[in-house]
Amino acid sequence: QVQLVESGGGLVQPGGSLRLSCAASGSIFSINVMGWYRQAPGKQRELVATITHLGRTNYADSVKGRFTISRDNGKNTVFLQMNSLKPEDTAVYFCSLDFLASRPPRYWGQGTQVTVSS
Repeated sequence: QVQLVESGGGLVQPGGSLRLSCAASGSIFSINVMGWYRQAPGKQRELVATITHLGRTNYADSVKGRFTISRDNGKNTVFLQMNSLKPEDTAVYFCSLDFLASRPPRYWGQGTQVTVSS
């Protein structure tokens, strides 16, 4: 089994920044894809960003230029640096891990609340 533990969520004003972290543990194969998804009230869970073990990234159009995904392979940890936050970024953010990029992630974190409000 794989376990994902997230941290870093909270309340921030519009235009502010926040950094999310998620550490994976368990049966981790080194070749994997980690990412971040979010779910706002009344909406479906949507992709925010993903990153492969080699550092290839993919971003949703809504966050390009504002969010940066990165990872520390030695610590099995993925990060999401969020800048220029907007109220529409408010959601529960989930980290994810899978060993293939061609399917929905099989492993998920517990979620962390991000609220952007003045």
